[in-house]
Amino acid sequence: MCWICPFQVAGGSGYNEPAVTAVGLRRSVSGRRRAVWVGINRVVTPSRKYPALAPGKTTFWKGRMMQMIGTDISNSIQAASWIRRMFEAGIELKQKFGADQVCDFTLGNPDLPPVPEVARTLRSLADTVEQPLALGYMPNAGLPSARQRLAEHLAREQGVPLTSSHVIVTCGAAGGLNAIFRTVLERGDEVICPSPYFVEYGFYTGNYGAKLVPVPSRLPDFSLDLDAIESVVTARTRIVLIDSPNNPTGAVYSKNELEALAAVLARAGERFGRPIYLVSDEPYRFLAYDGTEVPPVLPLHEFSMAVGSFSKSLSLAGERVGYIAVNPAMPQSDELIAGLIFCNRTLGYVNAPVIGQRLVETALDTTVDAEIYKRRRDAMASVLREADIEFLLPKGAFYFFPKVPGQVDDLEFCQLLREERILAVPGRGFGLPGYFRLTYCMDEAIILRAAQGFKKAADRARGK
Repeated sequence: MCWICPFQVAGGSGYNEPAVTAVGLRRSVSGRRRAVWVGINRVVTPSRKYPALAPGKTTFWKGRMMQMIGTDISNSIQAASWIRRMFEAGIELKQKFGADQVCDFTLGNPDLPPVPEVARTLRSLADTVEQPLALGYMPNAGLPSARQRLAEHLAREQGVPLTSSHVIVTCGAAGGLNAIFRTVLERGDEVICPSPYFVEYGFYTGNYGAKLVPVPSRLPDFSLDLDAIESVVTARTRIVLIDSPNNPTGAVYSKNELEALAAVLARAGERFGRPIYLVSDEPYRFLAYDGTEVPPVLPLHEFSMAVGSFSKSLSLAGERVGYIAVNPAMPQSDELIAGLIFCNRTLGYVNAPVIGQRLVETALDTTVDAEIYKRRRDAMASVLREADIEFLLPKGAFYFFPKVPGQVDDLEFCQLLREERILAVPGRGFGLPGYFRLTYCMDEAIILRAAQGFKKAADRARGK
């Protein structure tokens, strides 16, 4: 008798041996089950009774079973981002039906060209790259000139007297968050964030042995539930992480909400005898609609940091340039900044890309045309209304987070959409089942083309 246990394994051993992707468990004469080769390049399924054969955990080399990657990473891969899963599903659909026949609303990848200053700066840089050290190493905190320009810009934006010493240039906002987490978190610490939330936050906190504690937002407007946040603050709480304008909801937290949140953190810090940092993730700060104010956080809480990037505002997503701005009023801020610079280096970032920093220096006071995103938002709102799908009109960013119609769940509805060649991300990927996320950073014609498919999928979800 043989039990087939499917799982995916790595490639060959490096000694011209083929990758073996199937193994059976055959009962030996002694009655024990033993692993045997049963095939080459076949995909098989795991045994519940034998967790060593779970996906991603085990492979074979020269007839021996061995673990290739850490258990934490193996588990993370299995729970990988729904955004990427649906994006990859979109690639398959586009290959099958053609890109112009698929409406992909999964990935927040800005399609607008960079601002004109970027092209001018690139042409200028081309004339200097033959100079010694033109693209060489720099201080780990970034080019001094870039830090100075950022400090001037962020001082106006945040309303506090920032200097270049309070600003660190990072490899995108993600690199900035990881540098912060590595600097201040101890194993077992907790990071609180409103839910739904950007799914990578869980992986970033897990990188350093900490735990993400999502707190459901108030419905239907996704505002902060301050009582719920205060109820989960403990002696292990080190950071409260907010994202405004928010991905995935498009909500923007008001000044009153943020002042009340700062008061919660100040009280808790006194009670537990250590500061709780307020970290604001702000890549969409520039993108607010209908006169909505995006309040700065640095004036509101002594122990605060703002993190941002230029992926969206300048359409430089691939350049990976971001920043950390530390509140100049923070006690012992010099010690924190030294730790952030050290971790920016030792996490392997070393410094943000030099060309990207030069581009940001010259283009910092400009942004892509936000009015284009507003028109797209309005077009998507019209499409959803026609399909009778309930949603909150985004105040900022470029995402909708509508409620799933009918009696189906978010996975089932996204499958119904997929059958109409429309790709969306299930809300459970952001910590809130029953909803789904749509991005509208694509041509308005694609949004309008999806109208009939949304209506058909919604009608099917309602049993029509």
